[in-house]
Amino acid sequence: MTLLQLTLAIIKPHAVKNPVSLEGIRNTIISSNFKIVRSKRKHITLEEAELFYEEHRRKFFYNRLITFMSSGESDLYILAKDNAIKDWRALMGPTKVYKAQFEAPNSIRGKYGLSDTRNATHGSDSLETAKKEIGIFFPDFKYDKWFLNEEQQFRIGHLRFLADKFMHFVDV
Repeated sequence: MTLLQLTLAIIKPHAVKNPVSLEGIRNTIISSNFKIVRSKRKHITLEEAELFYEEHRRKFFYNRLITFMSSGESDLYILAKDNAIKDWRALMGPTKVYKAQFEAPNSIRGKYGLSDTRNATHGSDSLETAKKEIGIFFPDFKYDKWFLNEEQQFRIGHLRFLADKFMHFVDV
């Protein structure tokens, strides 16, 4: 038995503001068989953006990135699936939008990205990063407890999906 993976997905402010982009990205998530464990819309604070992008602090794009990420509401999701990290990153496409538009035009970034900063989405790059990033934006989410109490229900599909909350719930 293989446990599901969890990953953090962020739909960035410019995509949340555009109903066509947001619907397209959400439809891609659902049609790719991801389960949405948690979902919320949040205006990321400058302090949260600084913490989240700490590893990029010395890079030339850092200020542009944190300013953009704190410029409006983002959608934040905890996604579950076999190989969630790899599959979500593949759906997103290359980080650089120009590259995505030519090499993966049907990817999320190829379709909805505007620039390298405004590339529509973020996804965790490893299990360790996913756990850390989920903790930043979902501080009440008990990662290890979810695997003990809910993972099996998500894996076998005893769920119901509420579109208005854009989230799956265990169907008991």
